[in-house]
Amino acid sequence: ADWEDQGILGCDSVQTAVHNGKLYWAWGDTTLAKYPLGLFHMLGATTSLQPLESFEPPIELRYDYFKDNEGKPRVVCEMPGKGPTWSSGFASLPDKEGNHKLVCAYVKIEPPLTAYESGLCIWNEEEERFEKHKTIWTQSDDSSERPPTPEGHPVYWTDDTGKEWILFGDPFPTLKCEPTFEAWSDPDSWEIIEPQETVPSASGEQEIKHHRGSIAWNEYRKKWVAIFTQLHGDSSTLGEIWYAEADNPMGPWRGAVKVVTHDKYTFYNPHLHPEFTQKGSPILLFEGTYTKSFSGNEEATPRYDYNQILYRLDLDDIA
Repeated sequence: ADWEDQGILGCDSVQTAVHNGKLYWAWGDTTLAKYPLGLFHMLGATTSLQPLESFEPPIELRYDYFKDNEGKPRVVCEMPGKGPTWSSGFASLPDKEGNHKLVCAYVKIEPPLTAYESGLCIWNEEEERFEKHKTIWTQSDDSSERPPTPEGHPVYWTDDTGKEWILFGDPFPTLKCEPTFEAWSDPDSWEIIEPQETVPSASGEQEIKHHRGSIAWNEYRKKWVAIFTQLHGDSSTLGEIWYAEADNPMGPWRGAVKVVTHDKYTFYNPHLHPEFTQKGSPILLFEGTYTKSFSGNEEATPRYDYNQILYRLDLDDIA
């Protein structure tokens, strides 16, 4: 069928996971053409496993959105409580019977941007939406600091002993567990990781403080690679994007190279798309949220502000 306009003007912060032969997508706060306010509990869609036929513009992905009774895109992760629901850590994990479950972690947000609850969700295959599995933490006088949860952008990893893990981080791992539904849902099985706080630049002249991003194994470089936003960059508080490599996902990460600059504009929560390219490809694709928020810039880029921008990086150019 021909593509139809869905009335979506912009989305914030993407999540993806391969599940049941499809690539599942979710985005945070979403602006709509029909109303000044939009969707605040994760917009959702699916695509084929390799949705791009070509890496040349125009880039056109066919998103099959989850829709309401009126045929309009709808939310897929509304958890009880006031304020938006933000979800991350999307993964498809087998249970003890061998059935894969699509899971994620959530936080509930109150003004201005404060988390007051976190927990775990499971995808309901019949309802095509996430349901609350358990609450991990609720803000109180006794527990004001939110504990680590399996959030961020997960990757699978086999350690030197042959043991398999799923690592959760944003960008660098902060938590690991066995890649099963039972381990993911049991906080006692989680192992907390202290991530590297800064990454030395390739020139050796800077220590780059990272904000958020993602990592992936890259067959072409035979390395773990990372894309992340610098916290308090020169041209933008959250707009300078760096690439780094490591032999191990735990680090040490080093040789950071600046690959994108957004002058007085914000580009945050970059997410790698290794699934878009063939194994061994020298091309690295990543997307992130482009917005004037937090930049101090009063002028928004028409039609692009508060939207996802996809970048292509040639790894031969930075070797």
